[in-house]
Amino acid sequence: MRKAIVISLFTAFFALAVNAQTAVKKVYNEDINPIEQIDQAVAKAKSEGKFVICQVGGNWCPWCLRFADFITNDSTISKVIDESFVYIHVNYNPRRSTSGRSYQSGSADKEALAKAMLQRLNNPARFGFPVFVVLDEEGRVIHIQDSSFLEEGKSYSQEKVLRFFKNWTPKVVKP
Repeated sequence: MRKAIVISLFTAFFALAVNAQTAVKKVYNEDINPIEQIDQAVAKAKSEGKFVICQVGGNWCPWCLRFADFITNDSTISKVIDESFVYIHVNYNPRRSTSGRSYQSGSADKEALAKAMLQRLNNPARFGFPVFVVLDEEGRVIHIQDSSFLEEGKSYSQEKVLRFFKNWTPKVVKP
């Protein structure tokens, strides 16, 4: 009996350890103003001759976190992103705020800012999450990418993701 308990505990501990090692990192900052975040990324992109990729989603979205982990761990994709884009994770929370808390830098509540952010990005939520919005150096939306077309099994396809990024670099869009 005691041996069975020890084995059960060991199995549970091992499962927790494996899960902790494979858990994906949260990448969305839920406390910043998304409009200001986009404006800062556009200014940086303009000064560097790049475009902006807004990965819209949230820490509540497993596919959003999975994508962030996927591109971080793929050196080929990371290189394409670093060379051509300012990449930001724009937080969107589809639930109403119950706290009534405002963003630190503004007086508008999170719900109003989320709505304004979605309008600014041409309402990409219609495609589900994550959704990718490509902005040119002036901050204009030039493409919205539905992430479902980049998926493969329970992850993403390197080939499809690379094709997406390579087709929207400034060098290709503005030859």
